Amino acid sequence: MKRYRPLRNPQEERWQFRLRVKVLGILIVALCTVLLLRLVWLQVVSHQYYHTLAEANRIGIVPIVPNRGLILDRNGVVMAENNSTYTLEITPSQSGDVDTVIDELGSVIAISPTDRKLFHKLMNETHGIAPVAIRSRLTEIEIARFSVNRFRFPGMEIQARLIRNYPLGESASHLVGYIGRITQADEDRLDDNDLSAAYRGTNHIGKQGIEARYEQELHGVTGAEQVETDAGGHGVRSLARTEPMAGNDLFLTIDAPLQRAAEHAFGNFRGALVAIDPTTGEILAFVSLPGFDPNLFVEGIDQGNWDALNNSPDKPLNNRALRGQYPPGSTIKPLMALAALTTGVRSTSFKISDPGYFAFPGSTHHYRDWREHGHGMVDMHLSIIQSCDTYYYSLANDMGIDAMHDFFTLFGFGQKTGIDMDGEALGLYPSPQWKQARFHQDWYGGETVISGIGQGYVLATPLQLAQAMATLANNGVMMRPHLVRAIRERATGVMRTTPLEAVRTLPLRQEDMDFVRDAMVDVLKPGGTAAQAGAGATYAIAGKTGTAQVVGIKQGEKYNEAHTQERNRDHALFVAFAPADKPRIALAVLVENGGHGASVAAPIARQVLDFYLLGKGVKGVKDDGGDDVND
Repeated sequence: MKRYRPLRNPQEERWQFRLRVKVLGILIVALCTVLLLRLVWLQVVSHQYYHTLAEANRIGIVPIVPNRGLILDRNGVVMAENNSTYTLEITPSQSGDVDTVIDELGSVIAISPTDRKLFHKLMNETHGIAPVAIRSRLTEIEIARFSVNRFRFPGMEIQARLIRNYPLGESASHLVGYIGRITQADEDRLDDNDLSAAYRGTNHIGKQGIEARYEQELHGVTGAEQVETDAGGHGVRSLARTEPMAGNDLFLTIDAPLQRAAEHAFGNFRGALVAIDPTTGEILAFVSLPGFDPNLFVEGIDQGNWDALNNSPDKPLNNRALRGQYPPGSTIKPLMALAALTTGVRSTSFKISDPGYFAFPGSTHHYRDWREHGHGMVDMHLSIIQSCDTYYYSLANDMGIDAMHDFFTLFGFGQKTGIDMDGEALGLYPSPQWKQARFHQDWYGGETVISGIGQGYVLATPLQLAQAMATLANNGVMMRPHLVRAIRERATGVMRTTPLEAVRTLPLRQEDMDFVRDAMVDVLKPGGTAAQAGAGATYAIAGKTGTAQVVGIKQGEKYNEAHTQERNRDHALFVAFAPADKPRIALAVLVENGGHGASVAAPIARQVLDFYLLGKGVKGVKDDGGDDVND
């Protein structure tokens, strides 16, 4: 039986077709609407955002590191400068196996084991991301050799750099300080102070001394250059440039020739010297010996030099003038006499009989004088010029530690001077309260007695001693010591002078200060403990010798320098100001293990004073072993 297909329904087919067309049209309109809205969003609403991204892909921002400011002495002698040089730098992330690359590089230019060690140290600090110098101060021949072989070394570039240079070398090294590579700790500190942007592209920062304290003045303002780049990230052309602003220049209060003369006067001795203008507080010389070469730290110090400096028994990295704390010894006796006059405990005519020791009534313990058989009848004037220990044992016992503590605190003992350098030590002038808090022990009378001659717990820095002498020289007006005299702004050329600051005026009578000053002048005349150092002076010097024990001596024993190991010998001290009638300079000299203040420290001071006041040259100082004068 034959089957027939059903008849078509054209009307229904047309309806279905139209339905499909409508659905497709709606879908097309919807998609076009979405595309149009997206286009509006991209081209109108988000135009600025995507334009910025596109520009960022096309334009690179390259930071321009500013030139660091100069450091000069008061007369314009350069103490820190910037020298141009060429440096070969490796970007570890782009160079592959750096050790293999360095091996190959060694056939082109000289790479020492020290260069390798320093490179790896710096690479670890920068995590291998930033370029690291493998060689600096390239010669023209080395530059030419590398340029010819440049294609062999991906990730290596020769860069023109300014490298910090310290032309005076070890001279004033603790004062000027040094710069070094920025470490992670430095970056964290910059982040905490919102300074990271200002150091973008900068590899170095001040680490010690003036370089560190005045970092913000010396650093300058970082510039920027907009560079158009191709698809490979290579620069095509410069679009815009914001010039960097060089750091400001610092003019120090230091007199560089005086600084070098003072350092030379020490010869081979270790020690410190601080010289101050009493009327202004300006530091004229700031010596700490031995010193170090700050140029070693600029590109990162190698392990050999670091071990030599860090492990040396002479401790060349220790800033003795700022952080060294020493018993001041007999140098405080003029201040003890002034304290006695100020408090009324003694008059100028009061005398004692010195048998060569002091003992508490009923005690068998003797506090010995440096002169074995004593000085006989001693008044205050003679006690200063002959440095009679017994007089000051007795005076301290009568005055009491509390009155002594209060008076010496006025002169700045046990306090920071506020000098514009980081890391200053406090020193110490003890009190019963201090001992109870520190050791949980009572104060004893014998501790008061030995404090009277600057021994026991009493400690002072050379800077504090110099400030105390400057205050006495300035008739009781204490000026804030400072190292920067003026700052020259690179942008404007304007000189900003450091304002002078009077810390306080001590409540002292002029006649008392004049009496003590006259006695100190006689210290350098015949009969005084520093007569030899004062011989032939054409100006009046007010001074005081001192000796500070390093190792204690048992009761009944006598100190024998010849049979004492060099580093256990007494420290030699001398404080002075001159000319005594109108002081222009006050100083403190500390010679570690020098023995006697009169024979070692005082001659150093005399040479420095002659150089500053008379322009005389300085000769080396020899250790002649001293004489029978303890101080």
